[in-house]
Amino acid sequence: MYNVHMKVKFTWDEAKNQENIKKHGVSFREASTIFFNFPLEVFYDPDHSKSEDRYIAIGISDQERALLVVHCEDRKGMEVRIISARKATRRERKTAFGGSR
Repeated sequence: MYNVHMKVKFTWDEAKNQENIKKHGVSFREASTIFFNFPLEVFYDPDHSKSEDRYIAIGISDQERALLVVHCEDRKGMEVRIISARKATRRERKTAFGGSR
């Protein structure tokens, strides 16, 4: 879980951000806001953790959308690199929030 009182830096590849906006209608800037809102669920993603540990986060953005955000972080947890983001499916929301969203 992320400590929202820490100064966390969010980074991403801008070309991937533009691709993500076109494909999913979600900017990485909006995606970064889920880490400061509740509820937030973060899961380790062993299937896609090859050269780095990857995580899947499901949370509510500042625009009140339930998003799924794939990301990795540095060893101290002070920098989060966003890899992709999209609206969470109904099933993903139910798994993460117990059907509350």
